[in-house]
Amino acid sequence: MPKAAPTRPFENGIDASGTYPVEYRFSHATKGSQHLVVVFANFSVPGDYGWSNGVFDKLRANVLWIRDRFHGKNSYYLCKGMDFGLEQSVAGLISNVLRSLGLTPDQCTMWGGSKGGSAALYFGLKYGYRNIVSIVPQFRIGTYILKYPSVAAHIMGDVTEENTRAVDDAVPALVRAGANRGANIYLLSSPQDEQYPEQVEPFLPLFAGYENFNFIFSDSPHISDHARVTSRNVPMLMGLLNFLIDGVAPRLGFVCNGGERPDADRSGITSFLRATAKVQPGFAAPTVLTPASGETVYEQNVVFRGSAPGAVRVSVWERGKFLASPEVAPDGSWSWQRDQAWSTGDHPVRILAVDAVGYQSPWTEADFTVAEGSPATAPAGFTGMDTAEPSPRMSGTAPVGNTYPQHVAAPALGPVVVRPAPGQYVSGPLVSLAGHAAGAAHVEFVEDGLRLGTAPVGPDGGWSWESGWSWTQGPHAVEVHAFAPHAGPTPPAVVTFTVVNAEAAPSSPGY
Repeated sequence: MPKAAPTRPFENGIDASGTYPVEYRFSHATKGSQHLVVVFANFSVPGDYGWSNGVFDKLRANVLWIRDRFHGKNSYYLCKGMDFGLEQSVAGLISNVLRSLGLTPDQCTMWGGSKGGSAALYFGLKYGYRNIVSIVPQFRIGTYILKYPSVAAHIMGDVTEENTRAVDDAVPALVRAGANRGANIYLLSSPQDEQYPEQVEPFLPLFAGYENFNFIFSDSPHISDHARVTSRNVPMLMGLLNFLIDGVAPRLGFVCNGGERPDADRSGITSFLRATAKVQPGFAAPTVLTPASGETVYEQNVVFRGSAPGAVRVSVWERGKFLASPEVAPDGSWSWQRDQAWSTGDHPVRILAVDAVGYQSPWTEADFTVAEGSPATAPAGFTGMDTAEPSPRMSGTAPVGNTYPQHVAAPALGPVVVRPAPGQYVSGPLVSLAGHAAGAAHVEFVEDGLRLGTAPVGPDGGWSWESGWSWTQGPHAVEVHAFAPHAGPTPPAVVTFTVVNAEAAPSSPGY
């Protein structure tokens, strides 16, 4: 049986009305069920209560667990020193509980495995209970317990051939006599059970005259021995028991289950699942141009812009929560601005692309941080990387000894580039640059002596520029020249960065 933590409440008790006090546990039915399940224990279970580990927690029926512990030993619920007053005491407990519930033997199921399976057969047949579920029982009990001398001595007293035969015949004699022929009997065994050839198979023909005898032959590679038969079949057994509790007695006959193939070839289904997976690795993840990954922004109304060729929309999420699904234009571009301001702090945003069929791309990470700021530290209309100190790799920054922070308007010695950061890997194909150029009217962008474009400088000194065309993948070094009104250019700032994922670019003219 699988191990679990029982959560179903139960009450402990002792019925001392017979010759032998019988310990039990009882749990009430739920939803008004009018059925009782009586559970007999197998060997080596905690507290000598079988099936009490939580597997019955969701059953609607009343459940009576009977402990097989009499004078410190197991007894198969039969006898002590051949005194069958022990069996009669157990039968009295079942009868008392059934009568107290106002139920009849037709509303009762005897249940057990191994030792408990033998007891379920014995009490179900002898005392006329309607349903019997016997899992890997021993029919020749006397012979079997000779393997356990202390148990054999406890049950028989004197372990003689005569007593062994008498205990051996306890269950078979009832079947040969046709006891309780109208019972619904379900017997489970397996060819992998080493006890099957001696303890079960020879006795199956005895049930030929029974109205609803069912034998389940479990032939499975997941069964290695007697102890594994039950655990392999728990789901099926629970289904059967729920049928019986609802008053439905299936007619199965002689059936075989199992036949699993753990080593079966899965290449066909693997290929199909890969080809039809909702997330398609070949579908390029969307490009996020703004905000840049890892960027610190000083405005709470952040505009997302990017590219998603082949998609009809992108899906925006933060910490597992869906935010929006903006449409993608025919040229692959998309943009989105949240209706409400972003809170101060880190925002781990993830974006995926969706095509017309519904296939999805892998995620693109678009993490950014919203920081508090003012025009003195963050020029209006501009978001940039939060760098505490000027980078030695960036030309055009304040000279040594200058007390201006990175984002404060610099003297007209040259422009300041704050996006991309020096040496940053930028998701292509589109690239945007931003910075500051105090006192300048416009800035120009040059690479390898080729003029790329210009951008106006705002009254606050801020500027930003996007190429509008696809950059080639790989490293780039762009010079930024600032031009004051009626004056020539200042010394340029040079920003180096590397474009990645440029192959996903939409079709557009090169520069």
